[in-house]
Amino acid sequence: MNSNKVLGSILLGVAASIWGGTFVAVKMVVGQIHPLQLVWLRYLVALIFLVGFSLIKREKWHLKRKGLKWFILSGLTGYALSLVAQETGTWFSSAQTGAVVTSSTPTFMVIFAWLILKEKLDRVKVISLVMATLGVVMIVGIHLTGKHILIGVLFLILAALSWSFMSVMIKLLSDYSALQITIVSTIVAMICLTPFVMGDLASLSNVNFFNPKIIACLFYVGALSTAMAFVMWNKGLTMVSPSVSGLIYLLQPIVGTLLGWLILGEGLTWGFAAGTVLILTSVWVSIRFAK
Repeated sequence: MNSNKVLGSILLGVAASIWGGTFVAVKMVVGQIHPLQLVWLRYLVALIFLVGFSLIKREKWHLKRKGLKWFILSGLTGYALSLVAQETGTWFSSAQTGAVVTSSTPTFMVIFAWLILKEKLDRVKVISLVMATLGVVMIVGIHLTGKHILIGVLFLILAALSWSFMSVMIKLLSDYSALQITIVSTIVAMICLTPFVMGDLASLSNVNFFNPKIIACLFYVGALSTAMAFVMWNKGLTMVSPSVSGLIYLLQPIVGTLLGWLILGEGLTWGFAAGTVLILTSVWVSIRFAK
């Protein structure tokens, strides 16, 4: 088995696991901070850590005009649109609904990889996708209850679409380091979101930023879920095919469901064990047998 593929899979797996806790962290504070503002604060915290790490590492920067359009598209779709849609969707639904709906990400990634990168769709990919999708449904179930659930689901589908598009586009930025991709895309997203956030500063001024729960949430979604996990994900994407990385992304609902059960008191069924086995097996099959 290719060592680069193994390392890339590990990086993607750790990133996806960290993101599994993001649904829970967002659910804990999204009632106090508007989703749009929460994404902006998330990127502000992340940028502080990313720039600091870049200075410590003495990163050598090189930006070419040819890659600029991909950076802009990456920031607009995966960093701005996807995150706002995900947190809005979680606000209108639940952490577990967010996990199961965004499980459509691997399918969208395979489609975009076929359209953009001309990556072929073979039998291994189809079998792995089916196994993984069944695994997520067994873990989380389909919780379509609540007054605004339909709105939440639509936002979550939009989040999955835009994230999948961005993840495939990262392949077109292979000349840049994962740290550079993350920093530039984050800056693009912040520039796009700032006018909207500045237009509603009154509500942001009412947030108690000394509240330990707010501090812990912002550190988790900013430093860990964005700064660290995004760099790991972007690095992993350059080492593993979109079809495989999409399946690894489904480690999210495993971690998200566990934390939703432990922290938020959301239900956990015996299907969790069976679903987890299916997802992990689908990832192994895809890594082991994909061409």
